[in-house]
Amino acid sequence: MGVVRVLHVFHSMGCGGAENMVMNLYRKIDREKVQFDFLVHTQDACFFDKEIISLGGNIYRAPYYRITNEVEYRRYLKEFFDKHREFSIVHGHLGSCAHLYLKIAKQYGCFTIAHAHSSKPTDASLKNLIYRFFTYMTRRTADYFIGCSQKAGEYRFGHSLAHSGRFSVLKNAIDAEKYQFNEEVRSEIRNEFGIKNELLIGHVGRFTYAKNHSFLLEVFKHVHAVNKETKLILVGDGELRNDILNMIKDKGLQDDVIITGLRSDVDRILQGIDCFVFPSNFEGLPVSVVEAQAAGLPCFVSDRITDEVIVTDLVTRLSIEGSAGIWGEKILALKCSGHRKNTMTEIKKSGYDIVSSALWLTNFYLEKAKHNDFR
Repeated sequence: MGVVRVLHVFHSMGCGGAENMVMNLYRKIDREKVQFDFLVHTQDACFFDKEIISLGGNIYRAPYYRITNEVEYRRYLKEFFDKHREFSIVHGHLGSCAHLYLKIAKQYGCFTIAHAHSSKPTDASLKNLIYRFFTYMTRRTADYFIGCSQKAGEYRFGHSLAHSGRFSVLKNAIDAEKYQFNEEVRSEIRNEFGIKNELLIGHVGRFTYAKNHSFLLEVFKHVHAVNKETKLILVGDGELRNDILNMIKDKGLQDDVIITGLRSDVDRILQGIDCFVFPSNFEGLPVSVVEAQAAGLPCFVSDRITDEVIVTDLVTRLSIEGSAGIWGEKILALKCSGHRKNTMTEIKKSGYDIVSSALWLTNFYLEKAKHNDFR
């Protein structure tokens, strides 16, 4: 058996949580045995495209799926898999049309995987109801199921499947050694952003409803009203960027909130901040919270975050149903000594070490490729 080629299916390879997780694995996986390629549903160049090419992967571009173009979309997929017979496994991260691309991939002999990255609660919106219907169809299509957490698997695939032999949890692992505290890096980052003695509060996440930036800004407004020697740094980008900029302006915080945009050096930025605040409305398993703990940072996170992400004693869980003032008071009570706890052992023991995860995934892919007739 030669190199096993795995096709990962995404909307795009931008700098999101799921995309970061797969790229972390891609960097560490044994690429002499397993190689990744990507089928994306955008014609735009994205954050990780150049790195994918440098690692030996290919990027293929599918038409963006809408219910109204299903005939065209199916035609594209059939032509694509008919032309690309090199794929042994198709690993789907895009849920809205997984029932289509996984079904057609199976027709061409691929082993198929559906991957859940979120534990978003059910609501009654039409969009979510349609998504839930397609998710149900995916349960009948995929050969295997993976979730970033047990809760995410239960949400997307149902309790029965998530507790069966066809489901595994693959934690959003990180290269923990990169996040160990470094005083020199801390000074460089703080100099870059003009931070002297201020308390620097940090957040890493896409600018979406899920991350709850509006509440985060309310928390910071309370903190800053009490202590003017404070700054907030937001690492990320997304569809709500303009809304967030307007909120910052409305609250009069333009001089005290830093927006970095997308960054490839989150491990370095975490060295420069003093505490990490993450008030998400919902999550699957947020890797940024694991990264913050790996950097030894005190973390204040919402009660909507799964227990699986709390792997050290650095995390304080707070309710987002309560007031922003309560969060602010907890942050203001923080005593920053400049000392960082070394959490390396705890991160690795909890299963978030990327080396162990990459080895598990390599063996998983090789086993599935070996025991299935793909031709």
